[in-house]
Amino acid sequence: MTKLSTWKRSLTAAGVREPELRNDYDDGRRLVARFRRSSYLAARLLLPPSVLPHVVAATAVMHHGDNLLDTGSKPQRVAAWASWEQHVRKALDTGVADEPLIRTLLHTVAAYPRLRGAVEEYLSTAGAELDFTGFVSEADYQAYVDAYSLPAFMLVAVLLGPDDDDGGYRAMCRTLMEGSQRLDFVNDLAEDVAEGRVGIPAQTLARCSVTVADLAVGHEPPGLVLLVEHEVRAARAALEGAQELLTQVSAPGRTLLNAFIEIELLTADAALARGAGLLHGSASPPLPGTLRVLRNARRRARSAGR
Repeated sequence: MTKLSTWKRSLTAAGVREPELRNDYDDGRRLVARFRRSSYLAARLLLPPSVLPHVVAATAVMHHGDNLLDTGSKPQRVAAWASWEQHVRKALDTGVADEPLIRTLLHTVAAYPRLRGAVEEYLSTAGAELDFTGFVSEADYQAYVDAYSLPAFMLVAVLLGPDDDDGGYRAMCRTLMEGSQRLDFVNDLAEDVAEGRVGIPAQTLARCSVTVADLAVGHEPPGLVLLVEHEVRAARAALEGAQELLTQVSAPGRTLLNAFIEIELLTADAALARGAGLLHGSASPPLPGTLRVLRNARRRARSAGR
């Protein structure tokens, strides 16, 4: 059975039967697969066919939003985001959309009504990314997680979590995002330096005797290794703490989130090993380890009678 036929069966299982809507979901799948192949592969392997297209649709909306918020000059980004937000809000209010990603979003919201609240929160807070130029303090980073990272993640997490959350699930999702976002910022150091907005707080840089100016010209100050170790170890601690999240989620969401955390931990190890070399390029989790995580997760999913 090919990947495509597996995907088509998933669309049918998720109630996506109209040809145009199936094409819309295809567009979202391609976007997600391009952005982070390992995450898409994990979802395809571990989620039930009836859930997979909805998770892909929500993830595609998140990735598209990231692209709008990060691409171009600030005036271009502000205008692009305002237009997108207006179209999504209008579609949620009217139930009608003329853009593929928004059509899939409407269909997925109909299947998972609790997603609407997560979408509205994301639309209300994502503008924080437009003003991001870096952080002064750790408190600024934590505020960014609350304002942007967590609401974006909840677009997907709400589909995997309990129907009724008393706050515990969201709190653990926040811990997961605190670690994952911190790992992204240190691992993407080279890219962020090139763009002129480093995601490591200035106060943390100063404690390690590292300046953005040094990084911008490609210098590897002695404190860079210490800085990488500090950020990666803090990220790893949060990721390990987020494993409590798994006690609040039933299969198959538990299996997918566990695989995500394990791959993030592999990425943290790779970033730590790369050390100062992160100034010249990000680290990736080793392929054998990633495949092992996915294979073991797939085995557990089958044992649970997915």
